[in-house]
Amino acid sequence: MASTGSVLLVDDDVAVRKVLGALLEQANVTVHHAGSGEEALEKLKGTLVDVVVTDVRMPGIDGMQLLEQVVQKWPDVPVILVTAHGSVPMAVEAMKKGAQDFVLKPFDRDELVYIVSKAMAKARHATAAPAVDATKGEGGLWGESQPMVEVRELIARAAGSNATVLVRGESGTGKELAARALHDSGKRRDKPFVTIHCGAFPDTLLESELFGYEKGAFTGAVTRKLGRVELAEGGTLFLDEIGDVSPATQVKLLRLIQEKQLTRLGGRENITIDVRFVAATHKPLEELVKKGEFREDLFYRLNVVPITMPPLRTRGGDAVLLARRLAGVLGAENGRPKVRLAESAVQLIGAQAWPGNVRQLRNFIERLIVLSPADEISGADVERELKREADLHGAAVAGAPAGAGLEARRAQVEKEALIEALKKSNDNRTTAARILGVSRRTLYNKLAEHGLG
Repeated sequence: MASTGSVLLVDDDVAVRKVLGALLEQANVTVHHAGSGEEALEKLKGTLVDVVVTDVRMPGIDGMQLLEQVVQKWPDVPVILVTAHGSVPMAVEAMKKGAQDFVLKPFDRDELVYIVSKAMAKARHATAAPAVDATKGEGGLWGESQPMVEVRELIARAAGSNATVLVRGESGTGKELAARALHDSGKRRDKPFVTIHCGAFPDTLLESELFGYEKGAFTGAVTRKLGRVELAEGGTLFLDEIGDVSPATQVKLLRLIQEKQLTRLGGRENITIDVRFVAATHKPLEELVKKGEFREDLFYRLNVVPITMPPLRTRGGDAVLLARRLAGVLGAENGRPKVRLAESAVQLIGAQAWPGNVRQLRNFIERLIVLSPADEISGADVERELKREADLHGAAVAGAPAGAGLEARRAQVEKEALIEALKKSNDNRTTAARILGVSRRTLYNKLAEHGLG
């Protein structure tokens, strides 16, 4: 049976690694081992893993320090911390630093396998975003167009309040950036900013992720686990893709937001929380309300302060401004600080619709930087990469066999793009993935598919 994914186990205790490794291998997970934080960082440079599972207390680079470095250098790799010496403040700090989960020893075997499987699923869907978000600028968002000026003004006015905010807009417009700007600009900036993607979990799991559970709440619940709401105490909880929540969970969210109280699964105690709620969606909630798929009372509770992120095509000259700034930031990140866009390149970029919005533009600029040989990126360079994108969407491609069908032509373009990305990145797989705008897992799968692994 094929492996379901790969995990890097990090613990200075060989016996612990052996037990955990055997447990995960029984669940058909490929396991790599590291006896220290230093060894783990070296292995991550040349080994594809979906998840890092690490002990907290280790000599040298401990688990919290390893977490910080993985979040910075491999942001698409989730980290799970395991410790026998945990506490609520430590769990909150770990989540604040970007941990996927925090597991206390002794743990239940089924629970640990589930947590790792959940993290691997997240890794498979993650894109290879850079450690520093290059779309951040003053106020967390760039742009001089009137729509973006209005967005920043709304954020500035709402940041100091505790009012619930609903951020709406197409994919790639920067909804999470807006949520982070609200948090970073307000009085809760020094408290946790906790994110949960509501569409990533089925009903029962979403409820346990949000509210946590008590020991014995269900089979496998061998210890108490805090939910994301409690981990966000004093700070902000970002409910991404709120439109994907089922009606049953909507009822519980309504009570949570309305009464600022929760009850852990299997518990009886009403816990009062101090959390600011920010939700986001790309779905038309009003239409879902009319269809009976989204509660009207929850919609109004969320929509206290509405913020709509404008698509890039409606932002006037912002595409040009973003392209120039991104070229500077991404050039420095990719070891080409002198790179710049020629005026012909800027004009072509500004003329595109960018249906994927800022996310698509960012990936395109980085690809230009890595694949263009000269420090000045020309209009011809832009045309080449625009043609490559068109080819990847099914246009005719040179190099495909005569009379080849759509799939054969697409495969040929894909292979050529992989080869060029590997060449320009000096065979650095993480950089190649970023150039192509895909996750590391997708890159490795494509390399194997085309015989380039």
